[in-house]
Amino acid sequence: MASTKLRIGSCAESGWQPINGEKSAMSGSRTSRLIGDGYVGGYYLPLPQKRSRSAMPIEEVKEKLKRAIVAAVQLPNVTEIEFEASLTELRELAKTLGFEIVRTFIQKRPGFDRTGYLGVGKRQEIHGFVNNQFASADAQAGDSDAAGLGNEVGSNIDILFIDHEISPFQARTLEVEVGCEVMDRTMVILEIFHRNARSRAAKAQVEIARLGYMAPHLREAAKLAGPQGRQRSGTGGRGAGESHTELDRRKIRDRIAELQKELVAMDLERKTQRARRQENEGLASVALVGYTNAGKSTLMRALTGSEVLVANKLFATLDTTVRTLYPESVPRVLVSDTVGFIKNLPHGLVASFKSTLEEALDASLLLHVIDASDPGFERQLEVTDKVLKEIGAHVVPRIRVFNKIDHVGDTAAQVEREAALRAQYPDCMVMSARRPEDIAKLHKMIVASFQQQFVETELFLSWSAQQLRKEIYVNCEVLEERADGEGAFFRVRGAPDAVEKLRVQFDLAR
Repeated sequence: MASTKLRIGSCAESGWQPINGEKSAMSGSRTSRLIGDGYVGGYYLPLPQKRSRSAMPIEEVKEKLKRAIVAAVQLPNVTEIEFEASLTELRELAKTLGFEIVRTFIQKRPGFDRTGYLGVGKRQEIHGFVNNQFASADAQAGDSDAAGLGNEVGSNIDILFIDHEISPFQARTLEVEVGCEVMDRTMVILEIFHRNARSRAAKAQVEIARLGYMAPHLREAAKLAGPQGRQRSGTGGRGAGESHTELDRRKIRDRIAELQKELVAMDLERKTQRARRQENEGLASVALVGYTNAGKSTLMRALTGSEVLVANKLFATLDTTVRTLYPESVPRVLVSDTVGFIKNLPHGLVASFKSTLEEALDASLLLHVIDASDPGFERQLEVTDKVLKEIGAHVVPRIRVFNKIDHVGDTAAQVEREAALRAQYPDCMVMSARRPEDIAKLHKMIVASFQQQFVETELFLSWSAQQLRKEIYVNCEVLEERADGEGAFFRVRGAPDAVEKLRVQFDLAR
């Protein structure tokens, strides 16, 4: 199986310039690709240059599907179910990045090895697998089937994924001893966020998190780069005695400060837009929250009839999308889709996306979307509750929506799971976003939650002010209408403040 990627042209072709005429300490290391758009492999593109990256020479290259292995340490306080769920999640993350997981290595230990995360024996085992040593050993033992499998699987391993966040020193030790690139769980999530960010705000937030993650890794990257990473010099724009690593750290700090200023400006703009939207449309707003890949975007499309991105991938949606509930109701309801949550979400990303998640904080109602087909949904519930508490949105009224019930076996299995969920969560909604009848029930539930405080009253509109008739139907539900010689009488149901506002407006128009 082959995939296609785009390769940027050479530095000379594209206008990239080396930093101070020489390579950075990070060049060629695992961290060089983590730097923002201005840095690639130790090269820096000066800001005054106007040439866009889209204008660079592009050539199409055929590339085989990348192969990877997974390694994880199971601690004594982690159950088998939790451990396996975490491994499954990491495999899905790797799949999202375009990797095929060919083998998983597991080790039970009382704690992580301080030098290389895994024990020495396990590191040697992985080294043998990566370097295809198992195949020769099996062949000598006469196991032709195992030898064949080793030849196919053990060769051409591109990367080792670790199911925890590890230190830069542990990552370097693993890379040296295993013989392939290493990515921990945090780095994988950051890479996915980087690829999926679309808006200017999301890209800035992801870049801040990536730069913050990369800074502590510079020292180990310098060791891999050789003596030049620790070389000290006062020439070429560096301060006296400033090494390449220190120069890179300073550039990272400056870039983060620049991005934070941009985010403050974008945050003010977003708050202004949100306030204007709430003023024009009322305060009826719903936010979809929940674990990544729980079906929030599919539900968003079904509730609003909008063409939002739907993909069976983790973190396919990073940017907040706001649409109107369809069919439109009274009051008019705005529905927003937020970024998904995941276990051990890097703290830098939680902080960076706090402004994006404020849609949930400002909402009048939360739809907590849960994957009913996932055996570990309770763990997902805990993760979402924790993040909502961190941003202060745990006090917002909430409806638990168990989605993807159609993925739970046959009809009998679905009925059994639905009964169990309703017994455990009496006020929940069990549904499939692909069933129109379930969407209609959820739509009715959302509207009913906003109409609980509605009052029923009568409004009078004189014939001379009939141009305001539209306001009644926009803000209220009209139950009855009658007329006499002076004007029209409407019996309506609506929010108390909306009804009172209309009454004052009609009285002034007489």
